[in-house]
Amino acid sequence: MRIFDLSLLVKGFAINKAKQLLSEIQEKSDEDFETYILKRKKSILHYHEKHNSFYKSKVKSIDLNNWVDIPIITKKDLQQPLSQLLTEGFNSKNVYIGKTSGSSGDPFVFAKDKFCHALTWAQIMNRFSWYGIDFNSSKQARFYGIPLDKKGYSKERIKDLFANRYRFSVFDLSDEAFEKVLEKFRKTPFDYINGYTSPIVQFAKFLKRKDIVLKDVCPTLNVCIVTSEMLYEKDKDLLDLQFGIPTVNEYGASELDLIAFENPDGEWQINSETLFVEILDNDNKPVPYGTEGRVVITSLYNKASPFIRYDIGDIGVLSKQSTLRKPILEKLVGRTNDIAILPSGKKAAGLTFYYITKSIIEEDGNVNEFIIEQLEFNHFKVSYVSKTKLTAQKKETITNAMVTYLEKGITITFEKFEKLNRSKSGKLKQFTSYVSTK
Repeated sequence: MRIFDLSLLVKGFAINKAKQLLSEIQEKSDEDFETYILKRKKSILHYHEKHNSFYKSKVKSIDLNNWVDIPIITKKDLQQPLSQLLTEGFNSKNVYIGKTSGSSGDPFVFAKDKFCHALTWAQIMNRFSWYGIDFNSSKQARFYGIPLDKKGYSKERIKDLFANRYRFSVFDLSDEAFEKVLEKFRKTPFDYINGYTSPIVQFAKFLKRKDIVLKDVCPTLNVCIVTSEMLYEKDKDLLDLQFGIPTVNEYGASELDLIAFENPDGEWQINSETLFVEILDNDNKPVPYGTEGRVVITSLYNKASPFIRYDIGDIGVLSKQSTLRKPILEKLVGRTNDIAILPSGKKAAGLTFYYITKSIIEEDGNVNEFIIEQLEFNHFKVSYVSKTKLTAQKKETITNAMVTYLEKGITITFEKFEKLNRSKSGKLKQFTSYVSTK
């Protein structure tokens, strides 16, 4: 029985129809694919211009025949009651409703029409199948957040049951908790791991301390798919080694779709079937392949609300080898709100600070996790979880490295914690700046 497909159908998501459409899109010739993209962009644009009052006000007096003149939608634009964003004919009872995690600092409630959401699942299932995963039969070890209230907890556990997965809480990353996780892997024939990067990395570090390769404990494991948080090459090597299986990178957004997925050739392949992804400069103009810019995405099928030229808040680069049919995400730099302004006025990606510190702080295995916050132009705070406090020498090394890579005038304070605060969804925000980038 294809219980996962059935669970989607029961909720009103036409998964079979969505799979068929996705297959037809993928079978198009390159010439037909280009025509398809142009038609879908035009179709969704005119649909919302005609039927959505919010969007109608956004494009008033705009030449809709010139795509680069179409206004950019930001997360702040969408921070209003959902009823004001819904297209005519849609209401809270005939759409899929979700809420963004707020990791960008701008959370909001969003809606997708049910067929659009079915296409999202068809896309996810298609990409996972690259690694032999069938959502109807493959057993998933899931590292995600879970509501702690009784009703929310029970609801997620029921969903997990129908989705053939077991969820491990990411709110307790102690050795005691990981011992129970390991025991579950001993007893359960999991086919793959899926979840947030940071708790999965912490589990791999635990296995390293125990000198255990997870594949030896759970021989049925085939692949680990991480999402939502940055995966550094050093951590990827750790996962590959301690799990004994390949690690795959996923990039998505709940309000949109699966955006990019690492293919078997190691390329981060953009979803070009149901999304149109652009990389834009500060003047909202497309940049050449190989050039860094803002990631702006159009949902080609969402009729319930307009995600047209939507600035997701990320900075990325498309490879020079990209094509319209197969865009390759060469690099995801970070979020636009994760930019640090230095004392001189120079701007730097906040994850630069995290990466520099990471290369030093984890050398001896003392520190389990850490985050960096910019409190003032010249003042940064490192909050960390470790067995023992960082030595004065280690702190000085980190400070000197930041000065060397960035500029003088930077001060850093350090504070040790028993555990770090995660968002309600369970994500760990690695860098946050409280200094305005305007």
